[in-house]
Amino acid sequence: MRNLKSADERIRTMTFASVYPLYLAKVEKKGRTRAELHQVIAWLTGYGDEEILKHLEARSSLEDFFAQARLNPSARLITGVICGYRVEEIQNPLTQQVRYLDKLVDELAKGWPLEKIFRCA
Repeated sequence: MRNLKSADERIRTMTFASVYPLYLAKVEKKGRTRAELHQVIAWLTGYGDEEILKHLEARSSLEDFFAQARLNPSARLITGVICGYRVEEIQNPLTQQVRYLDKLVDELAKGWPLEKIFRCA
């Protein structure tokens, strides 16, 4: 059985600047753009480009990054499996929010249209 507490703690202390280049590489490798990645981050968090860059420069922890975010109310519609866990069943709110972002980046890299990623009707 995986130790969820240590995974939650590790996620809490990771920096946004440490995961951002991984997200960017993943989407660019699949032919998507930095602008599209920023649109996905903006949809989930409410951050504009300047705020995203400020968090990168400040090396904000994921805890601080999501604490200051204005989470999209439709984020609860994000479902599926990421890192072996069903996103909608994750109990720790921060871990769930980080996994929401992971899931959206995966969908972008898989070529999903932004309208579908944004859970538009």
